[in-house]
Amino acid sequence: MSLPDVVSREEWLAARQQLLIREKELTRQRDILNADRRRLPMVRIDKEYKFEGPQGAVSLLDLFEGSGQLIVQHVMFDPAWEAACPSCTASLDESAPALLAHLKARGTAYVRVARAPYAKIAAYKEAHGWEFPWYSSCGSDFNYDFQVTLDPAAVPPVYNYRSQQEWARIDPDWLDLDSTEVPGVSCFLRDGGVLYHTYSTYARGTELIGGLTYALLDLTALGRQEEWEEPTGRAVESREADPSFRS
Repeated sequence: MSLPDVVSREEWLAARQQLLIREKELTRQRDILNADRRRLPMVRIDKEYKFEGPQGAVSLLDLFEGSGQLIVQHVMFDPAWEAACPSCTASLDESAPALLAHLKARGTAYVRVARAPYAKIAAYKEAHGWEFPWYSSCGSDFNYDFQVTLDPAAVPPVYNYRSQQEWARIDPDWLDLDSTEVPGVSCFLRDGGVLYHTYSTYARGTELIGGLTYALLDLTALGRQEEWEEPTGRAVESREADPSFRS
């Protein structure tokens, strides 16, 4: 891994000022994008979804725990696996109780959902010392309807708002994944007992919940120190093939 060029303080300052212009533009664009996201229309949810948690069977409404909003992190944990995917595990490991408290103070619940049976989820949580809410969607259509389980035998695969046929034209290898499970985040709103789906993000969008570690590493010279190709084409780091980082 090559290191950045060594320059004088004056040269560094000039380069930093140029980067600052681009950072401010990105911040303004992000503010506009966030506002547009808030104005995105929503879809009423009429299907009854059932989940299993520590208290037994619960509904999607129960996951709100009285809050007006709900954020669901779709965790990659296939029923046949004994552990969740490493990337998901890393993000789960950074979930502090204070995060849930801050979201709750703003009327927002935050839960994890995976297709693994709840007994496996509970054992995995206990082994890692986690206390956040995590439910099993095993046996329901939830993962399929929100496009985080891609199983042609069950439903035609759609990922990141593209069908299997569209992906075949863009990248023939895209849906040739080692697993049917893929990452995602979905947001819901409730008006009394009526529920709405407001937003879902997949692929690179899941980095929004990647944790503080990545946000801090992105500020450093060596970055995340994983395998990937920089947009310029210059190989700086390496990032293993992971569906959560595909476009």
